[in-house]
Amino acid sequence: MEQKGFTLWFTGLSGAGKTTLARLVEAELLARGHKVEVLDGDIIRTNLSKGLGFSKEDRDTNIRRIGFVCNLLTRNGVVAIAAAISPYREVRDELRRDIGSFVEVYVKCPIAVLAERDAKGLYKKALAGELKNFTGVDDPYEAPFAPEMLVETNLETPEASAAQIISRLEELSLVSRAEPQASAMKK
Repeated sequence: MEQKGFTLWFTGLSGAGKTTLARLVEAELLARGHKVEVLDGDIIRTNLSKGLGFSKEDRDTNIRRIGFVCNLLTRNGVVAIAAAISPYREVRDELRRDIGSFVEVYVKCPIAVLAERDAKGLYKKALAGELKNFTGVDDPYEAPFAPEMLVETNLETPEASAAQIISRLEELSLVSRAEPQASAMKK
């Protein structure tokens, strides 16, 4: 059976756990024999979107570039996993329309918890006014209205969140249920 591609789009604030979850889901899908590519927002900014700043226009351009690559991968039978803040709802909805097979995962976590987790001290600087245009502090983040999946990373382990995401993908018939020995996830 030929694999059907789809885009799994993780959105949420910086430090919420998007990349961690993307990598856990990637490992599980690879163990099940899927072709998978992860497009991490930080890596894309360094390579594909080098030179873009953090204005609304530049952020939108960055997200549209990630979406373009996801669309190419999806239509070629690959599971494209995007892990990017993607702060603006309108652009995420545009990508959903363009890609078609699009599953949005809102990775939610309160700013107080994110600030505690933040090894680089970016939230502390942003909350003190020393760092400008920081998403969720002095630049907007528009949470999805109806994501296919909501995970709250302050309330559960990354492994539990990833297992819920895989289960939802099974419910949506995007991935088949795993044979017990094929799963990379610990239940």
